[in-house]
Amino acid sequence: MRISRTISAAAACVLFAVANVSVAAEAGDAAAGKGKTAMCAGCHGIGGYKTVFPEVYHVPKLGGQHAAYIVKALQDYKAGNRSHPSMRAIAAGLSDKDMADLAAYYASDAMKSAAK
Repeated sequence: MRISRTISAAAACVLFAVANVSVAAEAGDAAAGKGKTAMCAGCHGIGGYKTVFPEVYHVPKLGGQHAAYIVKALQDYKAGNRSHPSMRAIAAGLSDKDMADLAAYYASDAMKSAAK
């Protein structure tokens, strides 16, 4: 019985966390996000781009990613849960609204088409 309650509580926490990320992503404004991409485009806007700091690293394309994933990744960089120094510095200056707007833009149909 105790294990069942623990599993139920853990599942509820996970669902709550996912719902909060989804709400933040849904609240984003893709048009506003498009105007906030200057810091992103220098690396993420170049197909096949690899950075050499702090190590050689393939930079992922953002167009077509799920908005909730982008918000969560940016939140993790800002909180220090992801360690790429450049991304941590950029995310540190983003508000929750900025993150949601960027996520909405990169998850938009126009960006999904461009990512193909």
